[in-house]
Amino acid sequence: MFRMTETTTAKGSASMARLFGTDGVRGLANREVTAELALDLAVAAAHVLGERGEFAGHRPKAVIGRDPRASGEFLEAAVAAGLASAGVDVVRLGVLPTPAVAYLTIALEADFGVMLSASHNPAPDNGIKFFARGGLKLDDEVEDAIEARLKEPWERPVGAGIGRITDLADGIERYVDYLVGTVPNRLDGLKVVLDAAHGAAAVASPAALRRLGAEVIAIGDAPDGLNINDGCGSTHLDALSAKVIEHGADLGVAHDGDADRMLAVDGNGEPVDGDQIMAILALSLRERGMLASDTVVATVMANLGFKIAMEREGLRVVETAVGDRYVLEAMREGGYTLGGEQSGHIIMQQYATTGDGILAGLHLLARVAESGKPLSELAAVVRKLPQVMVNVRGVDKSRVGSSTELADAVSAAEVELGERGRVLLRPSGTEPLVRVMVEAETQEQADSVANRLAGVVSTALA
Repeated sequence: MFRMTETTTAKGSASMARLFGTDGVRGLANREVTAELALDLAVAAAHVLGERGEFAGHRPKAVIGRDPRASGEFLEAAVAAGLASAGVDVVRLGVLPTPAVAYLTIALEADFGVMLSASHNPAPDNGIKFFARGGLKLDDEVEDAIEARLKEPWERPVGAGIGRITDLADGIERYVDYLVGTVPNRLDGLKVVLDAAHGAAAVASPAALRRLGAEVIAIGDAPDGLNINDGCGSTHLDALSAKVIEHGADLGVAHDGDADRMLAVDGNGEPVDGDQIMAILALSLRERGMLASDTVVATVMANLGFKIAMEREGLRVVETAVGDRYVLEAMREGGYTLGGEQSGHIIMQQYATTGDGILAGLHLLARVAESGKPLSELAAVVRKLPQVMVNVRGVDKSRVGSSTELADAVSAAEVELGERGRVLLRPSGTEPLVRVMVEAETQEQADSVANRLAGVVSTALA
């Protein structure tokens, strides 16, 4: 089962070098993501969205949220200044999760939203992402139009034409109220360790869990602007696993810096990844008659064991390119209600317009509480096949699809692996490297095939 993927736009074409990546504009704060860039992007976004009719008949309104990175303070000021100077009224939401910004864009009937975050990246990084009216991520075409209009001459409003800036004091409370209202049953009796990554979930996630009756032991819940994702959160599960075992907790949940993803560990401290979480949620939603078309949307990076498990349970898997925006696009086109990534971006479209780690965590815990089964037993529905990823650097990634030598090597590997394994070659969208991913029945076979193919990639694409 061979796949060769490339970085794609929403329309499926190969991407060109552009300011916007797969999840907004991201880079080293105050070097790459500067106050000047933030202000210019805000002005260009106001102009592009205005010309697309988003502001017909009323003064435009935007909401701005951020994670607790220190650089978010000056970037928030720059974005607010740019929007207000372009005639947009601004509501500052303060520190709260990315999905909360999407939700409040809808709840406050804003014309668009802005989130300042670099997700799971370290504290020195930051990023700027936009949500359109309705809390939806912008299409590639809209992002390209914003980028094209950076620093263009424009007529500046004066007097009553400039935007005003206000603060929303209860954004987190509104968001938590909404989340709690989506959960089908209470969590009484569950002891949970929560790792908020010293990020945007530090207040909202434990509040929601406690409202639903869970006993919560919080770690990574003291952000200081510099410690976000530092040895904690969904990219560093060791601390969470240790705390679950120390406290005899039923399970643990970890978010990333902006809380648009979540991963878990079971009562034994063993990791439970996004594929397993999606499988658990898919079966729960089907039982409740809420899994549209008995279908789950996942990326090509989903473990083959997940796909085998879903087929065994009579569910269909729709595959997309890597990136939650492509998962969401497929969900919207097909009317599907559940999708996500192995990394823990879980989208429950009947409740949210984007990946929401707190929402997914609450529904995962609700399934544990309702079933009376430990998370380890629920996660066992997916027998994950050993998966190996090797990055081959310094090669001509554009020749992945045209090399006869590489194609022959992949064909031989496919024969060796049979139906219980697969090969995926994925050129990086930002670096001169090719990612070689192999899944197989055993770790030894996966290692052997991956290293052999990496050697072929290195020589054939040199």
